[in-house]
Amino acid sequence: MVDPLDGSRVWAVAHHNSPDLGAFGLQPHRSETFKLSTDPLFVDKVQDIVGLYLSPPNRAIVLCVDEKSQIQALDREQPVLPMAPGVPERRTHTYVRNGTTSLFAALDIATGAVIGKCYKRHRVTEFLDFLKKIDAAMPKGPDLHLVMDNYATHKTPKIKAWLARRPHWHVHFTPTSASWINQVERWFAELTRKQLQRGVHRSTAELEADITAFIAAHNENPKPYKWVKSADDILASVKRFCQKTMSRTSDSDD
Repeated sequence: MVDPLDGSRVWAVAHHNSPDLGAFGLQPHRSETFKLSTDPLFVDKVQDIVGLYLSPPNRAIVLCVDEKSQIQALDREQPVLPMAPGVPERRTHTYVRNGTTSLFAALDIATGAVIGKCYKRHRVTEFLDFLKKIDAAMPKGPDLHLVMDNYATHKTPKIKAWLARRPHWHVHFTPTSASWINQVERWFAELTRKQLQRGVHRSTAELEADITAFIAAHNENPKPYKWVKSADDILASVKRFCQKTMSRTSDSDD
């Protein structure tokens, strides 16, 4: 490897007589980001939510709720070229923005079914409307547990007052910077990969129609995600990562 002389963070690799970096597990062409939660209640929240996943209360419904905001309706500047034998589908790198929408979604962890609705904005008004949609869709009687993040919209006085009038609703907030613990994020990833990533939308109406159709198709044969790691497994993994990160940081400072 050749040390950059211009002060940049980019390393050059000399091809002549250079070692096989792969043999040492080194991948200088890759760079990843990470963010650790600083939530003082991180351990308690992980134990609470994972407990819901692995041992949900008897006769209760557990929903993972979140919003995917600012979804862009994108159209390509040129028509997409369909795939052909030996040639992949091709699309222009440049695109045209045609507005945005925000999707609120709730995933039933027992059935895999999704309740979803698109909105032009994602304020308290829209979130309250979505909670009412959930309320209308739920059977009367069972307790309802909502797993959601600490977004300010979820904790306003208006939302708190609405929830307080429903004592059978129980809210479980995820730790900060820990969206990975909310199972609906996995469904959002599917939506992105299967529908949004390769979609062409000339308006937000087209985009919202495709999202609604995707939800309907998903609910025809929903499958729940299988959560396998215990809270202790997760906390031990986070601890190892923190120790490894701190060790590497200390080494770089020497």
